Formats: sequence, C-alpha cells, structure tokens
Amino acid sequence: MRKILVVLILVSLASCATKKEVLYFQDIDQAELAAVDSLYQHPKIQVNDILKIDITALEEETTLPFRFEKLQVQNNRQLDLLKLDGYLVGKDGTITYPQLGEIEVLGKSTQEVQTLLKNKLTAFIKDPSVKVRLINNKFTIMGEVKAPGTYTTTEEVVSLPQALGMAGDLTINGKRKNILIIRQTEGHQETKRIDLTQSDWLNTEYYYLKPNDIVYVEPNNPKVRSAGFIGSLGSLLSLASIMLSAAVIIFR
Repeated sequence: MRKILVVLILVSLASCATKKEVLYFQDIDQAELAAVDSLYQHPKIQVNDILKIDITALEEETTLPFRFEKLQVQNNRQLDLLKLDGYLVGKDGTITYPQLGEIEVLGKSTQEVQTLLKNKLTAFIKDPSVKVRLINNKFTIMGEVKAPGTYTTTEEVVSLPQALGMAGDLTINGKRKNILIIRQTEGHQETKRIDLTQSDWLNTEYYYLKPNDIVYVEPNNPKVRSAGFIGSLGSLLSLASIMLSAAVIIFR
C-alpha cells in the first residue's frame, strides 16, 4: 500500500508545471529592447483583402463620382456591411475603382495605394486626400488558449501579445516555450517558433502578426499525458482510491 502511495505522489509531482514553464518574459529585466517603430512594417495587400477607401477634397462635390457612401463602423454588424461595400482584391491582384477602372494593389502597402490613388485622382480632383485601410485583417489562434478561433480586426497590425490576449491568453496547459507561427509570405509559407518565457523575440519581425497568420499553442506534457486512457490526474486519483479501498477490504 505504501508503494501505491509513493507512486501517486510521484505522478502528482510529475503533473505539476514549474515556474520556469509558466512565467512569461523571464529575462525581461536584462533584455535590451528595440524601439517598436523599428519593428513595425505596413502589411502588404493580399488576394481577398478588403480595402476601405475614403477620399475628400476642398470641393467635396468633385469627389462624388469617385466614391461609394461608407458606413461609420459602430459595431460588428456594421463592420460586416462595410466589408460588403469595400473594395475586394481579386485573384489578379486588382480592385475595381469608380471611374478609374482596375487598379493594381497586390503586394503594396495601404500607404502606397493611397499615393497611387491620389496621383490618379489629381487629374480630376483638385488637392484630393485619400485614406486606405484594410478592414478584414484576420488571424487564427489554435490550441491551448481559452478562446481559440479566427479573429478579425480593423487595426492594420496586431502584436502577438495582443492576439493572445484577444484569445483569452494561454491555458495553464499551453506550452509557452514553443509557440508556432505559420505565415504566408509572397506566395509561400514560412514557420517560426517563439519562446514566450524569454524576450528575445520581442526584437524580431514576429512581434507583430501579419494578416492571415496562424498561431498554434501546443499542449504541455502533463496535458498530453492526461489525454491517455486514464484521462486525467483526477481520474487517476479516483481509480487509485478505489484500488486502495478494495485492498483494505481484501487484506483486512
């Protein structure tokens, strides 16, 4: 019976996560962090992106032939309607703009598209002002987080900590030392693994997510072990309790 108790104690200890496996940014006090502006890159427009384009000018009536009426975004329902009214980037990398026809936008940033449209509109409008925003920036969080799923935001970029926060943060069963990021870059996919317990990745291009990034949080070893036929530590303890009770009755 003593041997059984010893085994249960060892199993319990093996199932416990250590402080080094759970805490984020453990070396942050010694790290030299880069300026956030040096890491920021305007995302490049991809096929199936939806752009919100607004133009203004001193003579407002001159802009009417070159725009659709846009809704002011106040809730998710209006955001969905705005997507329907936005400019969809087709498979050929173009949008169809009123009076200007097809405009090549694939691979450009929103700032570059603003400049491109302003130059084209200058031939028809005096001193036009153009604002372009990506309104379906989305990323996917999978695995051991409290609320996995695909998230859409009107922000141009979202940092990895922000994205994980939107998903409710990692569960206690998430492996913090091996976060996988899958990214589409110029027609191909690349992967990167991040150790959230350290801070070196804060100075890399992976501090900010890019549109359509996939973030996968692996389960830690206790979680994987609990997925076996025993089920969980609670189930194991219940089974052990039954065995102990049976042993007491048999050998009394």
